[in-house]
Amino acid sequence: MNYRTWVRGLRKYWWVVLICTVVGAGVGTIITVATTPQYASSVTFFVRTPTDQLGGAYQGDQFAQKRVNSYAQLAKSGRLGQMIADDTQIDLSADQISSRITARGDLNTVLLNLTVTDTDPERSLEIAESASVQMVDLVSQIETAPGATDPGVSLEVTSAARLEASPVSPDAVLNIGLATLIGLIVGTALAGLREMTDTSVRTPEDVEDATGSGVLAVIPFDAEAGESPLIVDTHSRSIRAEAYRQLRTNLAFVDVDRPIRRVLLTSSVAEEGKSSTAVNLAVAFAESGERTLLIEADLRRPRVATYLGLESAVGLSDVLANRAELDDVLQPWGRGGLTVLPCGSIPPNPSELLASSAMSKLLDEIDKTFSMVVIDTAPLLPVTDAAVLSTKVDGAVVVVRHGRTTRQQLHTSAESLRAVDARVLGTILNRVPISGADSYSYYGYGSYQPHENTSSHSAGDAGGEVSSGKHRPDGGESEVATSQVAVRSGK
Repeated sequence: MNYRTWVRGLRKYWWVVLICTVVGAGVGTIITVATTPQYASSVTFFVRTPTDQLGGAYQGDQFAQKRVNSYAQLAKSGRLGQMIADDTQIDLSADQISSRITARGDLNTVLLNLTVTDTDPERSLEIAESASVQMVDLVSQIETAPGATDPGVSLEVTSAARLEASPVSPDAVLNIGLATLIGLIVGTALAGLREMTDTSVRTPEDVEDATGSGVLAVIPFDAEAGESPLIVDTHSRSIRAEAYRQLRTNLAFVDVDRPIRRVLLTSSVAEEGKSSTAVNLAVAFAESGERTLLIEADLRRPRVATYLGLESAVGLSDVLANRAELDDVLQPWGRGGLTVLPCGSIPPNPSELLASSAMSKLLDEIDKTFSMVVIDTAPLLPVTDAAVLSTKVDGAVVVVRHGRTTRQQLHTSAESLRAVDARVLGTILNRVPISGADSYSYYGYGSYQPHENTSSHSAGDAGGEVSSGKHRPDGGESEVATSQVAVRSGK
């Protein structure tokens, strides 16, 4: 997982990180509240050795330091616990008392610290006070040699037993802080893992990895597109409208030595927006003054005529079957230079019709009249229609729906086109969110934000046209500058 994927996962699944962090803090709080408070009482001993027996103060000090660790273990023994139990008459066994005692020596000193931890602060202090006496007696017994009257080593209380002012556990800051940190780490890991395991196409990099070709345009998501799929039905200077004009410009610069006159639009699967993209691309070409023909070659689930409000009972299939003449089925649309060839009656053998010599002859005939031909075809994976027709055009463009098409589907689609030696011009990443982790601007496509048109532009305005579905009388348009005018086709 690279840095960008990780950041995208955090931006997209920030709510997962937030929930895990809050849950972690909640768990830490619950643990803190549910834990019984523990109180600690401490006493400090000094280990004393007779220097005259050990040859000097330094040797005595070294001897005492070695003794400290032994006494720390002795303090936790059942023997001391029994002595305390006998002394205090506390309702605890010797082992229970011993389990409440911890002892350690300070590094490079002869001090022994003994601590008693208990849920009852008064009992904790009582045990510590008894230990301050019984520990001295126990060491004295052990260190007194047979026949001797004085011990070789003795303990002296340097700090009397004292009770800590507040409970030593639970530590609310530590518990809640650690649990919150764990929740944050878990949430971050889940967000990154979710993004890493997401196989859908979301970025131009995903497209290029799957196809080996670049992204010609990124079409932003528009909530109004469902009701107004055509760019002429919305604000003519909207981001989505400019994206289609950018696509038109980029197609013109894919290969200046081999101009594109026939372009086929397809997708991997259904519902990726290929038909609406084909319609809007054709409209964009017509706006620029190109004499454009839009062919509805999806003979299985045609939608072009529906988008444009045209009759499609007679069209392409009828011409190919010699049941109608081309000129009789062509339908002009709008006031510009756009003409539409609808699909006609649904045939039983779409692939055979599109692969026929009649289709090749029809395209040659069309070239005599139109300078640009945009063809909408069926998806690549379910059927072979687009693959067989792709050999008869100047290039194919694959429409990819953001967050829906998988990388494997896109890769298979690209391979099916290359298998028939089709020229893949690139891809169109469709329905990219305007904001968020995968946003239009996040990948550098949103730096140009045109002002939305709410009224008619003057004749001198760049890209001037009548808004809200009214078409320019001449169908023309001045070229609009875009932030991504360079063609983003293959590496």
